[in-house]
Amino acid sequence: MKILVIHNTYQEPGGEDTVVAAEERILAGVGHTIVRYRRCNDELRFANPLATVLAGIETVWAPASNRELDRLISRERPEVAHFHNTFPLISPAGYYACQKAGVPVVQTLHNYRLLCPAATFFRDGRVCESCLGRAVPWPGVGHRCYRGSCAATVAVSAMLAAHHALQTWKKKVNIYIALSEFARKEFIRGGFPPERVVVKQNFVPLSPRPKEGAGQFALYVGRLSEEKGVRVLLSAWSKLILSVPLRMAGDGPLRDQAISEIDRRELKQINCVGRVPSEEIFRLMQSARFLVFPSVCFENSPLTIAESFACGLPVIAPCHGAMAEIVADGKTGLHFSSGDSSDLAAKVHWAWTHPEEMNAMGQAARAEYESKYTAERNYQLLMNIYSRAIAEQQN
Repeated sequence: MKILVIHNTYQEPGGEDTVVAAEERILAGVGHTIVRYRRCNDELRFANPLATVLAGIETVWAPASNRELDRLISRERPEVAHFHNTFPLISPAGYYACQKAGVPVVQTLHNYRLLCPAATFFRDGRVCESCLGRAVPWPGVGHRCYRGSCAATVAVSAMLAAHHALQTWKKKVNIYIALSEFARKEFIRGGFPPERVVVKQNFVPLSPRPKEGAGQFALYVGRLSEEKGVRVLLSAWSKLILSVPLRMAGDGPLRDQAISEIDRRELKQINCVGRVPSEEIFRLMQSARFLVFPSVCFENSPLTIAESFACGLPVIAPCHGAMAEIVADGKTGLHFSSGDSSDLAAKVHWAWTHPEEMNAMGQAARAEYESKYTAERNYQLLMNIYSRAIAEQQN
């Protein structure tokens, strides 16, 4: 099968870019032909003011991307087009190029961009769904939800409003891939056709060795930012009666604040190791007792949790959003009340003092990985989705 993979990459590579590359490797590895169309946000890094304004307009409709895709499709004749991120340089205009050529479209919903100008359902330190289901997401404009800029948020909101009016989401995409059942329900609430939204979670490309023994520390892996619950994490550790060692792997805008807070509270049991390569993440997971995932936003399908399960590492996660379905309380980890540092501290205390129970949860987590998060399982689901999209286009 010849597959056109379309993706607008980010200036700072993240989880979406990792997933796109991993899926391409799997498909190419079994003999499929991958045709790539890429735009990169680096194109905007040194843009002059006029170019920046034009980029805002092209968020709604990018004529250059539409023309380039038209020529690429004419030359390569792919059997299916798989879109990942179209924002801001590709735009939904890419769907129209595919429809014109009769190429079925699959769109992975990596975030909530098509429902929320910020793409996160998160504002001012808490979950916000003020724009969900609105034809025009005007609350987001008022709150400057995209990068704190009124003009930039207007551009995103104009894209959402225009394509809602054109019924692009309903008519130009054959199949949407949501990364969790929770996300699927959110998109349906936002007006997406239920019959076109299917669930396929993220996956771990390579199978790591599962951990052995109880584990020597608690582990946090992720961006050091507000929505990831870093403040909740540090507050919980300050409330622990026991001295539970914690390693924090990652970087982000709250890095300096986190280090200052650790010093101020004399939390000597916390070690910030910074950003580390993926192979080192696996080694940390194989030596930890459990992963703490304190995110206060609505996550989709975090690679970190899939990787933890692959390593046989149980997860302490908030009982909200997709986390309530991905982590089974008392089976593959523990739940705590989202944003509640006291409850998180209580769950960490229990987990640290019950190593045998946590070891059993780790074994269940590994079994969950083997049934849901392997590369082989992902490939099967992806091919079923492609086949369904092609069949629908032909009818």
